Amino acid sequence: MRRRRAAVAAGFCASFLLGSVLNVLFAPGSEPPRPGQSPGPSPDPGPGRRGGRGELARQIRARYEEVQRYSRGGPGPGAGRPERRRLMDLAPGGPGLQRPRPPRARPLLDGAPGWPPAPGPGSPGPGSSGPGPRLGCAALRNVSGAQYVGSGYTKAVYRVRLPGGVAVALKAVDFSGHDLGSCVREFGARRGCYRLAAHKLLKEMVLLERLRHPNVLQLYGYCYQDSEDIPDTLTTITELGAPVEMIQLLQTSWEDRFRFVLVDGELKVTDLDDARVEETPCTGSADCTLEFPARNFTLPCSAQGWCEAMNEKRNLYNAYRFFFTYLLPHSAPSSLRPLLDSIVNATGELTWGVDETLAQLEKVLHLYRSGQYLQNSTEAGRAEYQHLPGSTIPQEDYGCWPSYHHGSCLLSVFNLAEAVDICESHAQCQAFVVTNQTTWTGRQLVFFKTGWSHVVPDPSKTTYVRASG
Repeated sequence: MRRRRAAVAAGFCASFLLGSVLNVLFAPGSEPPRPGQSPGPSPDPGPGRRGGRGELARQIRARYEEVQRYSRGGPGPGAGRPERRRLMDLAPGGPGLQRPRPPRARPLLDGAPGWPPAPGPGSPGPGSSGPGPRLGCAALRNVSGAQYVGSGYTKAVYRVRLPGGVAVALKAVDFSGHDLGSCVREFGARRGCYRLAAHKLLKEMVLLERLRHPNVLQLYGYCYQDSEDIPDTLTTITELGAPVEMIQLLQTSWEDRFRFVLVDGELKVTDLDDARVEETPCTGSADCTLEFPARNFTLPCSAQGWCEAMNEKRNLYNAYRFFFTYLLPHSAPSSLRPLLDSIVNATGELTWGVDETLAQLEKVLHLYRSGQYLQNSTEAGRAEYQHLPGSTIPQEDYGCWPSYHHGSCLLSVFNLAEAVDICESHAQCQAFVVTNQTTWTGRQLVFFKTGWSHVVPDPSKTTYVRASG
């Protein structure tokens, strides 16, 4: 019980990390780069605006220091410097993998740290002890089936299959993306701008390694490569998954939507390059405004000069507007609707924090798992059902919503009485088959049938048929 409770809590805490809809696995963003496409010649280095090269160096150093802050905390699993070898060229028809070459000295911008940087204590590294990632450049030789998956503001994602057959995702700075392009237009220094963007990828790599959790994307490894005219570009190797689809979620059972279950049973958070743990600095409440398309909120500025709980409130409101408002009340048991409506309303007004929201969600889970949500029903008017142990009805299915199985009516029940109530509520139901399978809350899965003309033996199931007369 304690383990399942912790799993549910972790699942919803993970949803709060989404922030401004942090992509769950790979949700495509900007226009994909074309195979073999060149981003064009780099503009001549120029002073740019806002201080020119000096300003770019300042920004690189700021991101570098941010990576170091997330890397601190003492040596942990996977400490070490990343392997530095070349990775295959992902463009079809490209030159392929080249032989490893020794690192070369790189000219630095004034005041900017060297590149590639060491990940820092506790960050991932191949060959480390413990459960850290193991894959490096050598694992990516002879990969097959490279496919573009999607891109966002900074990164592009590719799907490849390793020689052993396992599919993984490769993440790299998108050379055609907005982040790199806007920096080049600003400063006219393509290599420096790459380093600025790549520090976000490095930050994500460190966070994925440090935030090891079933609901956080798994980092498998990384590799430095030379790509186009940029030396030592960073590619991370991560778990491959599928994007969250709202329509898909709405078509699943309320029980699974309450957990936000996706393919393979787990919701996973990724795209952590813009995540932050520091609160926003402020001099007054005017600096602490949360702006959303529909409304804004103003939070207090603490005596220490930080906007109080700004990250928490931003993430909670995004969880409300992207998930709670659509997924929690929809097709929920009627007796739970008032409590679910209060959760939706409170998070929409930001009157609750994460702790109170989680406590209320745990209350809903307890009522559902214990069967206390069931309406008091009377035995009067119920039909009689004949009990046929060790049997099933292989056909005579009908569709219902939301069903766990396409083409049949497969629902979860707390007990036999609930199964009878469901069958009585469906005009076409004349029988049901109780299986020995259970859901994540321990409820039994039951098939509802239109008849029982063909009953066959099955020791793992029990059939109940409506008695005649």
